[in-house]
Amino acid sequence: MLAKAGSAAVIGIDAVSIDVEVDCSNVGEVRNVIVGLPDAAVRESFDRVFSALTHSGFQPPLGKTTVNLAPADLRKAGPIFDLPIALAMLQATDQLVSGRMPDFLIVGELALTGALRPIKGALAVALRAREEGCKGVILPPENAAEASVVEGVDAIPVGCLRDAAAFLEGSFHIEPVRRDVTSLFECWENDVDDFSEVKGQESVKRALEIAAAGGHNVLLIGPPGTGKSMLARRLPGILPPLTLPEALETTQIHSSVGLLGKHQSLIVRRPFRSPHHTASDAGLLGGSMNPTPGEISLAHHGVLFLDELPEFKRSVLETLRQPLEEGQVTISRASGTMTFPAQFMLVAAMNPTPDGKMRAESRSSPRAIQSYLGRVSGPLLDRMDLHVEVPSLAFDHLAGHGPPGESSAAIRERVMAARQIQSRRFVSRPRVRCNARMGTRELRAYCSLDEASTGVMKMAMSNLQLSARGYDRILRVARTIADLAEEERLASEHLLEAIQLRSLDRQIWG
Repeated sequence: MLAKAGSAAVIGIDAVSIDVEVDCSNVGEVRNVIVGLPDAAVRESFDRVFSALTHSGFQPPLGKTTVNLAPADLRKAGPIFDLPIALAMLQATDQLVSGRMPDFLIVGELALTGALRPIKGALAVALRAREEGCKGVILPPENAAEASVVEGVDAIPVGCLRDAAAFLEGSFHIEPVRRDVTSLFECWENDVDDFSEVKGQESVKRALEIAAAGGHNVLLIGPPGTGKSMLARRLPGILPPLTLPEALETTQIHSSVGLLGKHQSLIVRRPFRSPHHTASDAGLLGGSMNPTPGEISLAHHGVLFLDELPEFKRSVLETLRQPLEEGQVTISRASGTMTFPAQFMLVAAMNPTPDGKMRAESRSSPRAIQSYLGRVSGPLLDRMDLHVEVPSLAFDHLAGHGPPGESSAAIRERVMAARQIQSRRFVSRPRVRCNARMGTRELRAYCSLDEASTGVMKMAMSNLQLSARGYDRILRVARTIADLAEEERLASEHLLEAIQLRSLDRQIWG
């Protein structure tokens, strides 16, 4: 007898509907066949499914059993199809009689005992179920909270194969898991590192406030122990809270690689990713045979922090140039092409010399210093909007004699006010979310210069030997400074502060 169950395959960060068709024949020799481009984990599902059926009190099919995963030209990976295969086998052998199977997408890995194990990409499966018009999704209990944030889809948690079969027959009621999404965002500030804990470094805090207000990339340059990493880790705390669409998109990326905690519903804090400098280009961008998101996609809507920037392989750093411009990364493999979102703030930190001292105090030779700095290319530096010197702290700051620092909440209020100005400005341009994403058309419309400001920019271009990209980035930063001051037009003081935050690379690399 032939039976069919609906399921889904997670490809990249999205889910694709899969029809699980099972044909069981009680005649002939016992033979099991699975078709539809399965990988090794899918082919091994027969052993898991047959053992789960036996331990759940069901009779495994006799004779030849054929499983088809359609569409047949799409490669299937992972153990996500165990549960739908088992349920379709029960229906094909008349051990399960139910008309509710088409109402649900079914996913789950089976243990040999029949218990359900969690899967990756449950949120993407729930979103696919909503697009397909399904009533809900049947999945392991650990994934139910994640799927429950999708409005209009019932997340049915099943602990074992027998419960899933009883639920579909209607003899066992399972209450869908529901979450109040609004309440999830109320506690996002808990356990956030606060700027008030940072002693001194007021100029650096001001630079990071500007970066947060406009979504700009930042390069922090200073000796070891000056607080570069400490400051960078507090940057997400002054960024505006995630909106629900942003939280769903971020959660979907993390879910696809299995980074969500058990029973975690939603990522409500902006991500902060800090890969080690030994990371490969595949680890940073994403890749492998079946492309999966890398660190830059995991930092989507958040912060990517690269500590000890010159220690990264130059080839790895150069791969960042396209994602920084386009806000997405495209991975091409023989199996196909995959595009992942990658709109993140890049914060990089580095020492001014190989021995960590400022150039005037360093014992390294000029050639060694130039070789060290040369590991970071000019085109990558051009994509850093702010270049900030992080000086050594005075004793009074270290001893706590100075006034207490401003809290992240106070800084965040100003950042959010500036972001609201940008939201109103770009309401007709949904592609542009913040000043850092302005293109040529937006720069021309919102960053016009008067005669005095034009003279300031002409002098800066001449003295600092800025590229055209550097010129545009100064305008973007100046626009953000004006937004923080709630000024409609750019003034000379806005440009001068933006230029000051741009000139440090020429002092060091020039």
